[in-house]
Amino acid sequence: MLDQIKSLFGLSPQDAGATKIELDKNLAAAALMVHVIAADGQITPEEEVKLRAVLREHYVMGDDDASALEEAAKTAQEDAVDMYRFTSILKDQMDESERLALVEDLWEMVFADGKIHEFEDNVVWRVAELIGIQSRERMVLKQRVLARIG
Repeated sequence: MLDQIKSLFGLSPQDAGATKIELDKNLAAAALMVHVIAADGQITPEEEVKLRAVLREHYVMGDDDASALEEAAKTAQEDAVDMYRFTSILKDQMDESERLALVEDLWEMVFADGKIHEFEDNVVWRVAELIGIQSRERMVLKQRVLARIG
């Protein structure tokens, strides 16, 4: 079962130690979410819970698939030299509404632990710029998430 899930995200069973990941837009988006929650130097349990919830809800998958995608995203993010690897895929494979939804998801990650860290905020700004989302739209999405979480 786990091998089937890994294959969904470009992981082969033989790559267990030295993982080679084939990126798609879901994995690229999840890797950027991981990048945001790791930007302040630690990933909290609240951030991990929010990440899995967003993956389940926004990418319509069950718990096992969300967990597998989370693990693949962590590996992809750890192996990445920069964010361009992910943002270039997203710019090619997502339409504007999907990219806007991703920026909203990134803000969800920023606020997951109840604190706004400047590094997390900066990652959202850089990702938004790289995927073609204007500053005004980025700030509207930030305010939307803030209003939703109260």
